[in-house]
Amino acid sequence: MSEQNSGSSVKPAPPANVAPAFRSVALIGLYNADQSARTLARLGEFLIRQGCALMIETATAANCGLTPFPVADYEQIGAKADLAVVLGGDGSMLSAARRLVAHRVPLVGINQGRLGFMTDIAIGNMIETMGQLLAGRFSLEDRTMLEAEVTRAGEHLVSTCGLNDVVVNKGAIGRLIEFLVHIDGEFVYDLRSDGLIVATPTGSTAYSLSSNGPILQPNVPGFALVPICPHTLSNRPITVSDKSRIEITLKRAVDARLHFDGRPECDLQEGDRVTIRRAEHAITFVHPPGYSYYAMLREKLHWSEMH
Repeated sequence: MSEQNSGSSVKPAPPANVAPAFRSVALIGLYNADQSARTLARLGEFLIRQGCALMIETATAANCGLTPFPVADYEQIGAKADLAVVLGGDGSMLSAARRLVAHRVPLVGINQGRLGFMTDIAIGNMIETMGQLLAGRFSLEDRTMLEAEVTRAGEHLVSTCGLNDVVVNKGAIGRLIEFLVHIDGEFVYDLRSDGLIVATPTGSTAYSLSSNGPILQPNVPGFALVPICPHTLSNRPITVSDKSRIEITLKRAVDARLHFDGRPECDLQEGDRVTIRRAEHAITFVHPPGYSYYAMLREKLHWSEMH
């Protein structure tokens, strides 16, 4: 096995006759079907030549026409795969993380999106980099996930999990909403705003960042609470322990909604309570040799560029 955490040293490649570090590999990719089909077919053929048992996620196979390869749904991938390779952008990684976190299948991303904060592998280096991973040259990093539960009049309404963030915000009408925030049972504030983002360290570079939230290093054990356009400008982002229980109670909400990882989850009413906590399981990312979180930030956020 490789060393744990992204900052660990990378092991040298074993001899060529050694079995691949990941014996069973699933391929997932849902967007840009024509390009994805060619890329996934090329990668699938390479993995088979390396001695890997290959499976293609069901919707991916249907969208890309990859029927010659073995097909598996997420339950089968969770039961059999040692690694899931996700072709796409951060949205594809978020979707795979939600579906596979309970199965503890690690993920690695091949960037076919735009920014790609979570997709480490460039398509142009795909075969070479995957060869390094199969040779055991990689590092592992656990990413904290969130789970949320909505209760209405004391009854459970919905529960879900996500990797980036939970967002309570105004709906289509566009009026400010008002809600109470408690942390571990203690009252924090009564907030009137467009909404509130509760972000993991992974999600701190997503919607939270565009709302002037802090960037959290992935191993920081905390969540960022970031108000969206607060009516009172003194309401600022705060970071709390990831062991905290965060409760958001809707006080005034003509139209409010709950989003998870950018996806609408449910409509909210006055009196609804959203309880947010760290999820039971973390998702594991597989990083290729040379991965650096700070180098990734410099590249994606264009730090240190000459003007």
